Amino acid sequence: MPIDIAFLAIAEAQQLYHWLPAALELARRADVRVSILSPSDQILALVASYDPQGRLALIRLRRPPSRPDSLFRQPSRLATLLLNYATIARFPTLVTTEISSAWLRRVPGFAARLILIKHGAGDREGGYKKRHADFDLTLVAGEKDRNRMIERGLCTPATVAVGGYPKFELKASRQRYFYNDDPVLLYNPHFDPVLSSWINHGPQMLAALESLVGWNVIIAPHTKLARTAAPIVSHAPHVRVDMGSRHSIDMSYTMSADVYLGDVSSQVYEFLLHPRPCIFLNLDHRDGSGDAFAHWRLGQVIDSADALPHALARANDLQPGFLAVQEAAMQQSIDLSPVPASQRQADLIVNFARRPPSA
Repeated sequence: MPIDIAFLAIAEAQQLYHWLPAALELARRADVRVSILSPSDQILALVASYDPQGRLALIRLRRPPSRPDSLFRQPSRLATLLLNYATIARFPTLVTTEISSAWLRRVPGFAARLILIKHGAGDREGGYKKRHADFDLTLVAGEKDRNRMIERGLCTPATVAVGGYPKFELKASRQRYFYNDDPVLLYNPHFDPVLSSWINHGPQMLAALESLVGWNVIIAPHTKLARTAAPIVSHAPHVRVDMGSRHSIDMSYTMSADVYLGDVSSQVYEFLLHPRPCIFLNLDHRDGSGDAFAHWRLGQVIDSADALPHALARANDLQPGFLAVQEAAMQQSIDLSPVPASQRQADLIVNFARRPPSA
């Protein structure tokens, strides 16, 4: 009998790249049936664009009242789960990248097993919530996250496994976004209102980026920031702003930039797939010694927007001194095994799905 595995695609499009490679790999296996459950026609269309053979069964869930369908605005996850409970609960194994689905555990009689693919590989403490403990199996990108999940009591050594970072398998190629050969700076502010360099310092940051000479700039905030903040507008010819597009989530920008500028976004680890200079913004003068700021060791840290031109001027010269620590951090954050992450995740998922519930 084929194994039925469903992927819950109820989050915004940026999370899709963390589970889709495993879903595609599982669907290629003769003894597995893979269904994708989503309330979004746009999300299902994006999935289908990576599945020309049509191996995935796309199931459109009923959509709670919400804004018009969009890759970056999905209806309430809890409302979606409630409205579609009967459809979702009939699958014996559910895979998701968001923790709202842990709510299903509260429904009497719910018997499906829940697998979480923890999206991202960052350091922010917001990536560790009590609801993480409600999953039967959690797949993480590297040993750093595995150790942190166990240390925080969210998993046991038996319920968390390293599966790598399959998003790299769907990454876009390096692209040219400007009409000259100036180097490209990617500014990637996070959405966390406490830690973001944009929310409290947006005007200063925009002025500093617009005044740069000899640089092209891509401003691509985390899509959650782009969804909640006022639109960032610039008429400077060397500045490209992306408040949410496929380019902002498929690694187009992290692959195409020469220097990364950010605060606490895990996208820095995507940028460091190919080590290059990084600059981090500590505009609120925080103590950067905790886990949440571990990636600040991977490049220069500046405490004012005015310091950016000098940091950029030194970036290439200083990069050799950061190379070893960048490579070590990547090794801990994202396990770059020769075996593709999609295959590793698929093996972990299907082996778990085959295991008797009491095992």
